[in-house]
Amino acid sequence: MVRSDVLRLAVAAVLGAGLVAPSAATTSGTPAGFVEAYPAMSAAMNAAGQPYAGWTAQGRQFLAFDPRGDGSAVEVVGDLATADRIAVLVPGVGTRLSDFDRGLDGIAHRAPARQARDLHAALSDAEPHARVAVLAWLGYDPPDGITAAASPASARHGALVLGRQLRMLAARRPTARVTLVGHSYGALVAGLAAGDAPPQVTDLVSLGGIGIGVDHADRLGRVRVWAAEASNDWIRRVPQVRLPGLGHGIRPGEPSFGARWLPVAATTGHDGYLLPGEPTLAAIATVVLYGTAERADPQAVPLGRSVRGAAR
Repeated sequence: MVRSDVLRLAVAAVLGAGLVAPSAATTSGTPAGFVEAYPAMSAAMNAAGQPYAGWTAQGRQFLAFDPRGDGSAVEVVGDLATADRIAVLVPGVGTRLSDFDRGLDGIAHRAPARQARDLHAALSDAEPHARVAVLAWLGYDPPDGITAAASPASARHGALVLGRQLRMLAARRPTARVTLVGHSYGALVAGLAAGDAPPQVTDLVSLGGIGIGVDHADRLGRVRVWAAEASNDWIRRVPQVRLPGLGHGIRPGEPSFGARWLPVAATTGHDGYLLPGEPTLAAIATVVLYGTAERADPQAVPLGRSVRGAAR
């Protein structure tokens, strides 16, 4: 009986992650992976034990969770069911479920969960009454090191999963605007998913990005591309090549790429883009809220306005 219960929880976790399609018998007319997934994810995390059971005990909400292998999780910060602005944070190389809360190498500000909370706080500070949600999206298996990151294989698979999640969000929140925020290799995942994303996805932010799957911002059409790349970010030393199965082309941070620039601090490095109090985080919040890096920009989209009326 216990084994059967665990199996059912595992199936629920996979369904919530959107990794398999539910059968006709389990379909209730609502897409898998939205807020209805919270109870099943909580049950699966409780069954997996600590530290995951502790996360749910804190009242945290997850669209997806899978402890197998390097693990995966998608946490929601804010009220996704009512959000007008949704940001999806995609982490990069080496991130595992074990790093989700503690951060790579135990550095707290490198943790996807911490970054999502910090961005949500920045959004609330900028617009206290805004209806916003942030997804810490570790919904794929990032490469384990720099050598493996030379291949786009992980990004392509991650983009397929992310694309399904984006279509689900669009179906459930059709008037919301979605901003993808990818760090390092995560920018590639976000860029590949943005290529055929629903119109609710209006902006893509690359933070020290290795590439986004195209060699010029215009190639993503209606999706606005923003880039932050610090002068002391080691990503600048990575060769900008694209061969079959190797390399990711021109970085979004290169002037020739044509992305819209976001400010960086002198001490940003590769992992400081989302630090509270730094200019990049505040600028990202402004992009998520208004579709511009300058709140006073006359093209800024008022909150509550339909995404179909948003400036492109």
